[in-house]
Amino acid sequence: MDTIEVQCTIHHNNQEKRQISDILVAQLAELGYYSFIDTDEGIKAYIEEKNFDHNDIIYLPISPIFQDILEVNYRAIKDKNWNEEWEKNFSPVEIDDKCIVRAPFHKTKKSYQHEIIIEPKMSFGTGHHATTDLMIQELLPIKLKGLKVLDMGCGTGILSILASQKNAKEIWAIDNDEWAYNNTTENIKKNNTEDINVVHGDARSIPDVQFDIILANINRNILLKDIPAYAQHLKNKGILIISGIYSNDLKKITDKAKNHKLSLKNHNEKNNWVAARFTKNSS
Repeated sequence: MDTIEVQCTIHHNNQEKRQISDILVAQLAELGYYSFIDTDEGIKAYIEEKNFDHNDIIYLPISPIFQDILEVNYRAIKDKNWNEEWEKNFSPVEIDDKCIVRAPFHKTKKSYQHEIIIEPKMSFGTGHHATTDLMIQELLPIKLKGLKVLDMGCGTGILSILASQKNAKEIWAIDNDEWAYNNTTENIKKNNTEDINVVHGDARSIPDVQFDIILANINRNILLKDIPAYAQHLKNKGILIISGIYSNDLKKITDKAKNHKLSLKNHNEKNNWVAARFTKNSS
């Protein structure tokens, strides 16, 4: 499968460069870009050649704002050795000194309560992005033993794998991207967590199960559309944890959730991204 690589170079100081990179990732993900690599200059983004339109880049909402500091170049590339490409750019991620996310080619120097091995191919969710980090931080303190967990927009399967390591009783991982589906399937084998049910689909593919916890690290538009489905499949007193939104999106998400008996309990922020926890109250 041929791919278009888009190199986004950000001519700005390091602190704001990170924020701009995060905004770019979110906007490009909504256009169908399914893999991102951080670089010293900004980011590299990847999309199937058949789905690429250079006008999408030109007319990104971010472009007029940062037109003087954002430089975009792209090239077509043949199918390549993504392990080799990621090995050049991908470093292990440590979260709260309790969880490490690493690739098979990394060596660990100490033991962690949770070690997740991710084959870094063309899927979102290696732990490097603020939203994945925030989701893991929310999930780590929760006792999952015996609970049923749904992971929507599973990406690499990282959250499902963590749920399995925390002894969840039943886990479903769903993603509408075929690359993500295949990558999740591969990663659950690498982590010996083959109790996870992986589905290639969207909210319409949620099984007829009442879940204790639903995880959804997607984007604002899909969250707004699918919150009713999440509420329908969540037990009373169940927990919904979402991310993939900016700080200024939280009110809109919270208002939508209230309409479906989901109450905001807390939220955390990182680099202007938010993870929020809701609880369902049917009474």
